[in-house]
Amino acid sequence: MTDDLNDLKNAMESATPAPDGARKAANLALAQKNFAALQGSADQTRPTSSRPTRGLWTGVRQMLNTFTGRAALTASTAIVAVGFVILTPLGNDLVPNTVAKRPVQSPQETFTAEADMALEEAEITLLPAPAPAAPDVLQPKRSAAQSSTALGSVAMNDSMAIAPQTEPAPSRELDTESFANEPSNPIRIVSEDPVSTFSIDVDTASYAVVRNSLMNGLMPPKDAVRVEEMVNYFTYDYTAPDGDAAFRPSVSVSQTPWNQNTQLVHIGLQGAVPSIAERPPLNLVFLIDTSGSMDQPNKLPLLKQSFRLMLAQLRPEDEVAIVTYAGSAGQVLDPTPAAERSKIMAALDNLDAGGSTAGQEGLQQAYATAAAMTEEGDVTRVLLATDGDFNVGLSDPDALTDFIAEKRDSGTYLSVLGFGRGNLDDATMQALAQNGNGQAAYIDTLSEAQKVLVDQLTGALFPIANDVKIQVEFNPTQIAEYRLIGYETRALRREDFNNDKIDAGDIGSGHQVTALYEVTPVGSPAQLTDPLRYGSTDSAEPISDELGFLRLRYKAPGASESQLIETPISTDLSPNTGGDFAAAIAGFGQLLRDAPYLGNWGYEDAIALANETKGEDPFGYRSAAVQLMRLASSLSEQP
Repeated sequence: MTDDLNDLKNAMESATPAPDGARKAANLALAQKNFAALQGSADQTRPTSSRPTRGLWTGVRQMLNTFTGRAALTASTAIVAVGFVILTPLGNDLVPNTVAKRPVQSPQETFTAEADMALEEAEITLLPAPAPAAPDVLQPKRSAAQSSTALGSVAMNDSMAIAPQTEPAPSRELDTESFANEPSNPIRIVSEDPVSTFSIDVDTASYAVVRNSLMNGLMPPKDAVRVEEMVNYFTYDYTAPDGDAAFRPSVSVSQTPWNQNTQLVHIGLQGAVPSIAERPPLNLVFLIDTSGSMDQPNKLPLLKQSFRLMLAQLRPEDEVAIVTYAGSAGQVLDPTPAAERSKIMAALDNLDAGGSTAGQEGLQQAYATAAAMTEEGDVTRVLLATDGDFNVGLSDPDALTDFIAEKRDSGTYLSVLGFGRGNLDDATMQALAQNGNGQAAYIDTLSEAQKVLVDQLTGALFPIANDVKIQVEFNPTQIAEYRLIGYETRALRREDFNNDKIDAGDIGSGHQVTALYEVTPVGSPAQLTDPLRYGSTDSAEPISDELGFLRLRYKAPGASESQLIETPISTDLSPNTGGDFAAAIAGFGQLLRDAPYLGNWGYEDAIALANETKGEDPFGYRSAAVQLMRLASSLSEQP
């Protein structure tokens, strides 16, 4: 018997073509992708048909009997080979363990799931093969449930026990993520384009995403790097506003770390910080994504822990409601005083993930709940917590932002918290937050939840200025070229600055905003453009030593008309304390984006500058940034 088996094995090995490793890897990857795409709620058992009792290969034999012709014989042989490999120890190495975590009632179901995967791979391999003699032999690719039926839900012999699947569901491929970004701002020639206009940005999501990638040993996607969000992740020593002013601008000028022949214009805004006793009552609607994609430890479980931290910061008279959305939306907690913390926490603990993502319906339910909670003088905010995967209803970012824009005038703001990686739809999250007069943050650890939802809670929830715009006019007799570092997705047209109908960013209580321009003085060897032959600024009358002029517009919360603040930018302005650390972070962000303006300045220079200027660091955020720079330096040197 042993000799017969050896002869059979040798015959099969000699008749089998040499494996094509590249094609196998491609087919397996596509099979995994198709398998993951077909998964529904994790709460449901995968449907299987009734099992025959006649033996192991009954279902396969029935399927093979439906094939006729030469092409069909080729297909049949391939499927038999795949089935044989799966049943041998070799199959453990060739077929990856990609069955999603589901209730498994018997070893037979486990085998059926793996057989489905085998059929998917066989179909992918066979689809390109021509079949002119029998065009009806190869059918279009079927769903997982249909494939299970075609295999006949193969029954198992008593002697063939396969252990139940216990591995967690695999995360989705990183290439399903999308990030909102634009190419880096180019050099502008002052004589041609002297005015720069943009909306402020207080989001911090980009820095957290960059950190998450680096801490997992990966360089972040370039589009995930928004330099202004990295700079604004940190606080700086700006002067507080006087009296009843909402905020106060600060401007300084210093030498650029990466180019001794250019200068950095550092613009900072410091928001007012009212006392806790002065803040108005707060109405919060937690809009929580409970779709199947949230069933991962760094998503829904981390979300629950994060909201627990936040509840401890609320006053007893504040109110909380919870709306969830998956296949459909629903209110799982009526408006409840924050004093009833145990009731709120119990509602959070009872949440489970499963189903598709009905984002539109969830937003509609959340806004309706918020409207019912709001009274005169209250601050009401919807806090959307999601991995950003909207696949039911209004999934198009433009349609979603139009819907949010219609609702923001009611006085209900929308902020967005992102969780998890793999299918993070940063583009949609950014669009929702920007149009909802709110903030976008990404939470990957409980420490980040502490920073966003505890340390910076008042800034995240209580607005002090809406539609804040910055416009800088540079003096052509002093400055030849300029470049705004970051804010690519926040650019405005020059005429938008005076148009109060144009939406812009918002500043919360105690918030800071930082913006950096790299400017090239007239006559500097760093100038990258040639002077115009037929247009000269030599005859222009110099205006003192001003490099430029700063204008800011903002609206008080609920107001329809903006207020204007103006201040000159002079060469005698001293640098802000900690301003060089902002430059180090700005340089770090540009290195991650492969910006072309840094010359030979690299990660080691950024590390040295950050270490020299990190100053007081009570929570360790700046020291952690230096560690990220070191990681990026090491990862960038890998082949």
